[in-house]
Amino acid sequence: MKIGIPKEIKNQEMRVAMTPVGVARLTAAGHTVCVEQSAGEDSGFSDAEYKTAGAEIVSTAQAWASDLVVKVKEPQPTEYDFLNGQILFTYLHLSGVDKTLTLALLNKNVTAIAYETLEDENGHLPALAPMSAVAGNMSVLMGNYFLARFNQGRGVLLAQVLGKKSGKVLVIGDGIVGQHAARVALALGAEVTIAGLNNTNKH
Repeated sequence: MKIGIPKEIKNQEMRVAMTPVGVARLTAAGHTVCVEQSAGEDSGFSDAEYKTAGAEIVSTAQAWASDLVVKVKEPQPTEYDFLNGQILFTYLHLSGVDKTLTLALLNKNVTAIAYETLEDENGHLPALAPMSAVAGNMSVLMGNYFLARFNQGRGVLLAQVLGKKSGKVLVIGDGIVGQHAARVALALGAEVTIAGLNNTNKH
C-alpha cells in the first residue's frame, strides 16, 4: 500500500502524523511511505531521518496521491482539491455546524476514518483519550496565565504559597479532561472542586 504523510497546514498545528520509527515499521512490512518535504520539522524530525527510515520525500500533491493518507488534523479548504477516493485517517470532528468538509469527503468518494470515533474492545476511545488528557492539563495552565493582572485577570495565582493553598478552581465534568484538569490544579496548590455525573468532590 502507498501511504502518504502530508505536512499539517492548520494554524498552530506543529505535529506530524507519523514518526520515522513508524515509517520504518511500515516500509519493513512492504509498504511505500511518502512523506511531504519538511512535514516533520516542527516536531523535530528531519527529512533525512525519514529517508533513513525508508520514506520517499515528496511534494504536497504526491503525498496526497496515496492509497492511504494519514494526518493529524482535518483537511483544510485549500487541501480539498487533493481529495480523490483515497482512505483518510485523521481527527475529523465532523459534528460541527459547518458541513463543508463532510460534503467534500462525500463528493470526492473518500473513505474517512476519524481517530476520535475509534473504539477498543471495551468501548473506550484510545485515540481521543490522550488528546483529552492534554486538553485538561493545558486548560489549568492557560487559566492560571490569564488570571494574571497583565492579562486583565484578577491577579490570583493558582499555587501553594508557604504551605497555604491559593486560588479556587471549579472543574465541571469528571471525564478524562476534567480528571486531568483537577490533578494539575491540585498539583499547583489550588483549592479544587470537581463536579460531574459520577460525583462531586472538593479537595
